[in-house]
Amino acid sequence: MTARGSFAALLTCMAAAGAATPAVADSVPVGVPLEAVETTLGVDAPRVATGVPVPVVGAPEAPRFHSGDLLPTPLLPPVPIATRLGNTLVTSPVPNVLGEPSTDGEGSLDAPATRMRARTPGAVLGLPLTMPDASNSGLPNLAVPELGVVTPELVGAPTALLGLGTPR
Repeated sequence: MTARGSFAALLTCMAAAGAATPAVADSVPVGVPLEAVETTLGVDAPRVATGVPVPVVGAPEAPRFHSGDLLPTPLLPPVPIATRLGNTLVTSPVPNVLGEPSTDGEGSLDAPATRMRARTPGAVLGLPLTMPDASNSGLPNLAVPELGVVTPELVGAPTALLGLGTPR
């Protein structure tokens, strides 16, 4: 087996192991305890509930071999990561909304759960040697070394809703 074949087999095994990860929760719900603020300061504390995202790592991109190149492209493949930003709700009492104690209300900030996807950066590398050249007695020629970076990316559209509720 050649070095190129061994490298391809290794990356294939890594991709298969990454694809076989068990299903996990998208986010873990968490309530932020602020009761101590109420007892210490004597004011109504806001209520905060959110979800801590749990990132799920996907399989890396498979390397591609091109004729004339000794190394695969990309040499360091980007790894996809997906997560779900949990639903976040912050509510707080708002006194005297309209200037009267009878209109005390509750303000809220609600950020619905959002799916986020990311890809880690990758690297592309070209060796300073070419493939063996028959016109040069089978020896490789010198080439300009190449180095490139595959840019990372982050995709998602988080939103938030601001609300004010008054008693009826």
